[in-house]
Amino acid sequence: MSLIGRTTWAIAEGYIPGKSNGPAPEMTSHEACCILNASENDAHVSITIFFEDRDAVGPYRFTIAPRRTRHLRFNNFDDPAVIPRDTPYSSLIESDVPIVVQHTRLDSRQSENALLTTIAFPCD
Repeated sequence: MSLIGRTTWAIAEGYIPGKSNGPAPEMTSHEACCILNASENDAHVSITIFFEDRDAVGPYRFTIAPRRTRHLRFNNFDDPAVIPRDTPYSSLIESDVPIVVQHTRLDSRQSENALLTTIAFPCD
């Protein structure tokens, strides 16, 4: 299989709603990135979070096995710090092998839920 993806991705728009409507964890408002590693090697991924009014946080580190996908909820990031709710942020995702990154948000603050998804911006 030929390599697909890039090693650097950006998600300029991030926001974890502070409230949810519906059963947890399925309907918990969240941000997530889905990472596809179609290569034959582990992908060592680091994610750095940038804010409007404070220093960046990270890196958060993950390993995605070869020829696998992994969904990472930003709500669950806690090392080196929890990402604050109701706070705009951006993320930079870097990997040592090419990956594909998709961004998703579930906003369940109202009973009429909103789900958005988009491909992240490939930077290299």
